[in-house]
Amino acid sequence: MRDLASTDFDILVVGGGINGVGIALDAASRGLRVALVENSDFASGTSSKSSKLIHGGLRYLEQYDFKLVREALNERELMVSTLSPHLVKPVSFLYPLQEKFKERTYVGAGMALYDALRGFKRALPWHKHLSQKRISEIAPSLRLDVVTGGFQYFDAQVDDARHTMTIARTAAKYGAVITTRARCEELIKHGKSIVGAKVKDLDSEEIIEVKAKATIMAAGVWTDPLYEKFGLKPGYAVRMSKGAHIVVPGDAIKSESGVIIKTDVSVLFIIPWGDKWIVGTTDTDYNESREEPLATADDVSYIINQANRVLEPKLRRDQVIGVFAGLRPLVSTDPDSPTTKLSREHVVDTPIRGFVSIAGGKYTTYRVMAEDAVDEAINHLRRLVPESETETLAIIGAEGYSVLMNQIPQLAQEFKIPESTVEHLLNRYGSLIEEVLAPAQQDPELLQPVIPGLSYIGAEIVYAVTHEGARSVDDVLSRRTRIAFEDKDQGLNAVDFVADLIAPHLGWRKAQRSASIKEYQLIVERQNKILKAAKKSA
Repeated sequence: MRDLASTDFDILVVGGGINGVGIALDAASRGLRVALVENSDFASGTSSKSSKLIHGGLRYLEQYDFKLVREALNERELMVSTLSPHLVKPVSFLYPLQEKFKERTYVGAGMALYDALRGFKRALPWHKHLSQKRISEIAPSLRLDVVTGGFQYFDAQVDDARHTMTIARTAAKYGAVITTRARCEELIKHGKSIVGAKVKDLDSEEIIEVKAKATIMAAGVWTDPLYEKFGLKPGYAVRMSKGAHIVVPGDAIKSESGVIIKTDVSVLFIIPWGDKWIVGTTDTDYNESREEPLATADDVSYIINQANRVLEPKLRRDQVIGVFAGLRPLVSTDPDSPTTKLSREHVVDTPIRGFVSIAGGKYTTYRVMAEDAVDEAINHLRRLVPESETETLAIIGAEGYSVLMNQIPQLAQEFKIPESTVEHLLNRYGSLIEEVLAPAQQDPELLQPVIPGLSYIGAEIVYAVTHEGARSVDDVLSRRTRIAFEDKDQGLNAVDFVADLIAPHLGWRKAQRSASIKEYQLIVERQNKILKAAKKSA
């Protein structure tokens, strides 16, 4: 906060989701002086509640959005191979067919185009045609009375909240001043230009003036209300679309691959997530509170009913151990168009000198969006600035990751932990593993699992607050780890243990510790009401 008040910045970024942190990294890597302010926590909105996929968007081919698909496939390859291989992993999907000839020709042409748009130099395999027998071997849970055969193709997946936070840390490494719990209250005008903003420290309630030659707003679903608050007229409107997901145990579905199902309105993904499955998503207009979108009992029923069209045994509502919902910020010029038909292209807007906003797009294309936003902001700096470096700039933890994966047995012996724990840590922190485990040299208890059956260890909880900017129990359980939806009781049995681990590092008194626990318990309570309602409607 002191740096925010005392530095003259080139660019101030408002918003700490994937686009905001991507902009901060792009600008900082060009040598610009950058600040970022986030009202809550990194990825606390849409960027922690996606389908966790890094993909080209197979269904966008039907909308003839070839440019978006090609762009997204290129970004997917970069992340898997160069930018973040420790966080972004290949994942296979089955596309089951329910008709033998016509559908196979149509879908096969789409698969071939999907692969061709990426080009021949690729990190992921080409698609394959599969017989009904081969489909049944890979995914015994698919109904053979419905499924006649299919395709297998590859995309990638990511822990979106961890990826977003790691990009923020990378931006900080290159000089960006990054703050959370800091709200942009108003823009500062000088004549007909924006020259910074008044920012409120939500801990101290202090308001400081941040000077910046250009301000970039990457506020997602908060774009329209912030435009109104700042007294500016936007060049576009943001439509909110809710995407809900459920989480079920690994034994609920027998398959060695993810599955994608075409529905009447969109597609449904059955996505492997460790020893569990994430199933979703919905795509419906949303006009309620932006603060904490919740999945409804109807959302849960829709997802289960769509999945059960091809699954045997069928998913049951009592198998659902977690739900989450996020809001897509879709750019719209037609208020009557259904959200499933809206383009996932992004828009950059400049309503006044010194101010740029960006909205729309897909998580997968965050880097391209960031580059476009910074390119526009540079026009307000009136000086030459280097071009974007992020196409070849690996995020922290990526360097040496592949070598460390080859050394798992030695690392397990060195740190006195199981090989499975080493692999878990490498796939979350990459080459930062030694830094994560450092406190455990003095306190071996930190090597123990936080919750039986999950891979997270105590050292990760401490690291979340010492190095990753977590400031609350919710930050730790919902975003630095994914215990909030991976654990059958959403981590409620671990809240005291987690609070005890982080309290000394955050300088908490007893009342602050209790308040943070209570905050998390209330969040889980609201989510559990949805689960109970969904199970009652069975």
